Amino acid sequence: MGVDLGAILEKEELSLNELSGNKVAVDAFNTLYQFLAIIRQRDGTPLMDSHGRITSHLSGLFYRTCNLLEKGIFPVFVFDGEPHPLKKATIAERGARKLEAEESLRSAREEGREEDVRVFAQQTSKLGSEQVVESQKLLELMGVPWVQAPSEGEAECAWLCKQGLVHAAASQDYDALLFGTPVLLRNLTVAGRRKLPRREVYVDVLPERIQLDSNLKRLGLSHHKLVWLALLIGTDFNPGVHGIGPKKGLKLVQENDSIEAILKKLEVGMDWKTLEGIFLKPHSREVTKKELEFKPVDREGIIKFMVDEHDFTLERVTSTLERAFKAPADTQQSSLKKWF
Repeated sequence: MGVDLGAILEKEELSLNELSGNKVAVDAFNTLYQFLAIIRQRDGTPLMDSHGRITSHLSGLFYRTCNLLEKGIFPVFVFDGEPHPLKKATIAERGARKLEAEESLRSAREEGREEDVRVFAQQTSKLGSEQVVESQKLLELMGVPWVQAPSEGEAECAWLCKQGLVHAAASQDYDALLFGTPVLLRNLTVAGRRKLPRREVYVDVLPERIQLDSNLKRLGLSHHKLVWLALLIGTDFNPGVHGIGPKKGLKLVQENDSIEAILKKLEVGMDWKTLEGIFLKPHSREVTKKELEFKPVDREGIIKFMVDEHDFTLERVTSTLERAFKAPADTQQSSLKKWF
């Protein structure tokens, strides 16, 4: 889930076309979870092939990535490595919530509450190691680079952005800002029309761009103080301080010059040095520009993998490939050639 900073950050809505010509580091686990949650059948079950294998992640990864490529946006997917030991409690809590959602899902199905079925089904989404391997294989067939982070994927995305290897880090969570990414993009891979849960209302989801420096200046914060604010609210690595939300926490860090003073005022203890180090000195792997190069697409390999092995529709797969990789003489598609 990451840290809840949305209420205090200034965001800029933009179209995908405005990002044309840019490389973007995409938090792969975050993105694949989104696909597994939202790409489902009307009864809430995920997409599956004839062998009963879930394919929602492959559907989202293929069609959404091709859509980005068609618009001249070049995603580099970054996969999580070993989680930090302090994240174990969060992982366990997420597992417990999934078990609760599975129980609620069973009750909703038995009682015929169709809308609740879909909502609870989304909450049971799990990303297994087999799905990760399948996703990496599909990216390789598409010629799209992917990076294995040593630990947190968002930390690696931020590092790539700080090094100027990509234009921005893309994730639904705000943690990449804590890791220091200059630019964060939200809704990049889930942009489009979406139905609101339990309501017959549809909304247009647009990409959002968040600039770190301009937000820090507007809020009167340093990067250090932004991290302090996150620690007070709660992150994936600590529970935060009871009763402290974004606005109350913001006032505290604006009025104090040290986190020790804040914790003393709140009369709480926290291993803030260790927690601060997770964000300010993350474990990142140096990646070369060559590792981020795009390669020629393997059309036959994609058809074999998507159509023959996982029952995707041949016509839709081939037409999508044609749009994304044909590279006609327009500026967006011509820009794709330079990465090959």
